[in-house]
Amino acid sequence: MSPRPIIIDCDPGQDDAVALLMALASPEALKVLGVTCVAGNVPLERTQRNARRVCELAGRHDVPVFAGCPRPLLLPLGTAEAVHGQTGLDGSDLPEQSTMPLQDRHAVDFIIDTCLSAGENEVTLCPLGPLTNIAVAIVKAPQIVENIREIVFMGGAALGPGNRTPAAEFNIATDPHAAQIVMEAGAPLVMFGLDVTHTVITTPLRLEAIRNIGTRVSEAVGGMLSYYDRHDPERYGEPGAPLHDPCVIAWLLQPDLFRGKAVHVAVETNSPLTLGRTVADWWGVTNNPPNATVMDRADSDGFYALVIDRLSRL
Repeated sequence: MSPRPIIIDCDPGQDDAVALLMALASPEALKVLGVTCVAGNVPLERTQRNARRVCELAGRHDVPVFAGCPRPLLLPLGTAEAVHGQTGLDGSDLPEQSTMPLQDRHAVDFIIDTCLSAGENEVTLCPLGPLTNIAVAIVKAPQIVENIREIVFMGGAALGPGNRTPAAEFNIATDPHAAQIVMEAGAPLVMFGLDVTHTVITTPLRLEAIRNIGTRVSEAVGGMLSYYDRHDPERYGEPGAPLHDPCVIAWLLQPDLFRGKAVHVAVETNSPLTLGRTVADWWGVTNNPPNATVMDRADSDGFYALVIDRLSRL
């Protein structure tokens, strides 16, 4: 079986970095057509630089990196340096600058051109940050939906509270209007929200196992995750931080690690109190047809075994 063509849309971010590394370590399964960057965890100037730094760490200078939208559609940009640090990859010892070139084309145009030149249901989009780039691409060229196999994204919370606001998860809260466009576009959706990502916790033993790989990559990842972990045990009462974004790549590589349910998901865009909430009709009370498979369970030990296996390849 030939590798699945994917575009990774991201806002690195330590957990984005791990997701990128896992994908780049799996060329037999995933063909990374390009990495598109969006403002989110840190501003766009940082996210595009961080994506190139991570590709360099993986030794994948062949993967093109594109800068996309520098702000949400309607809201001012709210970033998350308190979590990820000023660079977005604090805790790593990666060089501050990247020698990889940033592509001249806008990320949205790359997404559109790649999807239009693909076959029907061929390209999988993997958004790991706010959905701004994906929404703009769909609005600008709605015909790309025919060639999108799936949009597999990290974002939202179906059954529990948010982490950006009491009601909303960070990626969706950052650009809820973009999320609404994507939810209503008609492409098959697979959602990895806080319901499932909070079941894959980077415990001290798991972090030690990553460090014990003993490579340049594992050293960088260990440093990043140690920084990323620093507040979450107190905040969530868990022994480590949820590893959000790598769930998307893990599912593409080993879908049997996860379980979920096909439901209808809508995004709140009007209420100041619940702006950005992903409203999942878990019990089918509205009779709206399902538009997303929402993951809510994971084999956490199997997930971390896969993370360690892929990081060991680099």
